[in-house]
Amino acid sequence: MTHLLSPRRRPLLVALALLVLLSAAVLGASEKARSAKPTLTAPPPVQATTTRVRQQDMPIVRTGVGTVTPLATVTVHSRVDGQLERVGFTEGQDVKAGQLLAQLDPRALQAQLEQAQAQRAKDLAQLGNARLDLKRYGALFAQDAATQQQLDTQKALVAQLEAATKVDQAQIDAAQVQLSYTRITAPISGRVGARLVDPGNIVHAADPGGLVVINQIDPITVVFTLPEDSFQAVNRALHENREPLQVLVYERNAKDVLARGKLILLNNQIDTASGTVQLKAKFDNPQHKLWPGQYVDARLVLGIRHDALTIPAAAVQRGPDGTYVYTVGADDTAQLAPIDVAQIQDGVAVIDKGLAAGQRVVIDGQFKLRPGLKVVETADTAADTAPGAGAGK
Repeated sequence: MTHLLSPRRRPLLVALALLVLLSAAVLGASEKARSAKPTLTAPPPVQATTTRVRQQDMPIVRTGVGTVTPLATVTVHSRVDGQLERVGFTEGQDVKAGQLLAQLDPRALQAQLEQAQAQRAKDLAQLGNARLDLKRYGALFAQDAATQQQLDTQKALVAQLEAATKVDQAQIDAAQVQLSYTRITAPISGRVGARLVDPGNIVHAADPGGLVVINQIDPITVVFTLPEDSFQAVNRALHENREPLQVLVYERNAKDVLARGKLILLNNQIDTASGTVQLKAKFDNPQHKLWPGQYVDARLVLGIRHDALTIPAAAVQRGPDGTYVYTVGADDTAQLAPIDVAQIQDGVAVIDKGLAAGQRVVIDGQFKLRPGLKVVETADTAADTAPGAGAGK
């Protein structure tokens, strides 16, 4: 019958046949896809570094920023007016209490002392003569050769001259004190600063600047602050310990201990403006590692937390719901564990709740982890590194 088909219909029939074949091929491929079973590929394990939760004694500390201050500071002033003749110290020198620091011109005050001494000598001579006259009047009165009035008048004169000699002695004592002020000595032991007045200048007792400043730097003190929420813990530790609480000081952002001392002051009020409480500690400073005005980190040791659970601080992660760590089970699967951190000190975190001794926690590689993923220990592991290293400084 092909000879009956017109040449115009032949291309149409060929196109329809090709369309049928193409549809059949598409349907066959879809059936194969539907009949094929899906294959699930497990995610690869994540390389991470882990360590064990350790149980050990840890110090309970509170850390604050402090300033080194002298144990005592004295600005040395002249107590009398006069010309500064010489100084007896070198700038920056250590001086002892009582050491001569400066000498004023003493001549004017020496003259006043000698004048008072001369006046007393004069009054003593008059007093001696008055006492002799009193004896004579007494003998004459006994013989009815003198009146009672004469005797009483002489007694009054003796008493008057005795009082005058006491005034003279007081004036001598005052003049001696004033004269002693021309020798200016160190009231405390310490280190002197820059000389504020040069020899030759006239100094006055009312001068505001003084002659020199002495700072007592051995022993020395550190004043530091803690947040007000630390007050109860500090106050409790003070009442529970018979000995003063220990304080360690470090250079800012450093790990080496500069000095170890004792707490000597918990201030009697909390600063409401800053929400902090001020404390002061005292330190021996023979090598002058602490210097007035120096900023330091101060760590107050409140006690010892026995058998504390510790992990490296690097294991602690923070999220919207608080702190957590990744733990690794016996099957090397990572899980997320919420924790309560009591303190972090010297790279060591003390855990209050959420972990048990011996558990494995991830300390490096957490950003790749998700709960349920397998963990492969890195070759350069720190699993046996003691997390408490350096914590007891």
